[in-house]
Amino acid sequence: MSDEAALPPTGAVESAPKHEAAEVVADLADDPVARMLIALDVDGTVLLEDDTLSPGVVEAVGRAQEAGHEVMLATGRSWDSTHTIMDRLGIRPEYAVCSNGAVVMRRIGEGDAAPYERAHVETFDPTEVLTLLGEHLAGAHFLVELPDGSRLFTDYLDDWNLKGANRVTFDQLSEQPVCRVVVVAPEKTDKDFLQLVERIGLNQVSYAIGWTAWLDIAPQGVDKSTALELVRGWLGIPAERVLVMGDGRNDIEMMQWAVRNGGRAIAMHQGPPEVHAAAGEVGLSVTEGGVAAVLRAL
Repeated sequence: MSDEAALPPTGAVESAPKHEAAEVVADLADDPVARMLIALDVDGTVLLEDDTLSPGVVEAVGRAQEAGHEVMLATGRSWDSTHTIMDRLGIRPEYAVCSNGAVVMRRIGEGDAAPYERAHVETFDPTEVLTLLGEHLAGAHFLVELPDGSRLFTDYLDDWNLKGANRVTFDQLSEQPVCRVVVVAPEKTDKDFLQLVERIGLNQVSYAIGWTAWLDIAPQGVDKSTALELVRGWLGIPAERVLVMGDGRNDIEMMQWAVRNGGRAIAMHQGPPEVHAAAGEVGLSVTEGGVAAVLRAL
């Protein structure tokens, strides 16, 4: 049978008016079964080391949004520096996961000017962990983030945005509950931190170790995956429709969570082996436009 013979007779197929067709497309975009939750890490995933955007990421994120997917950020950054990255990407997602899962921000209303509020905040008493680290890391620089988003620090932290942060004494860091503790030791390496954590034990908190000399500590049992599970439930998106991408050790839990529940996790090529193993899929590097390549293929 030829292709022409396989076609229905002329006039046998009814076409919908343009406005009705548009409504069908809109319904598909709103369908939680078809819609995906796409959570992207920031540094090393969306941003290059020099703070420029990964090639093609803005266009690819825009296309994913136009297709009806929810594209959001899941980052170790505080909200103050997260929303600026959202602006550069041109996205206004309903939620944003900040501070390695300790803070979830929620958009109030619609439009580019719609503000965000703290929808979920996790805190802990930092006294014990600060005392322990202070004893083992002489000369380290410390920063804590408070529940309202304000930050306190002891000494200047290279590559950290301290705009609006207040300098305090070491003892003042533990005067109230915090969302996170950041420790920077310029003379240390990531391997030094790994050995330190193993040696002293950080049993009552969650922690993530950066590529260089910094340690990011969150409340026990809190990481990007715990926050993303809240967001996924609020949005009503099935677990198998989740896609996460990242490059660092603080992305491991969210990758394991996505894969464990039938979703996808893709590690950036430049990430360490343990991140590759957690994801199960390895894409291009951030400099090669890894996020854009994945989103274009959806």
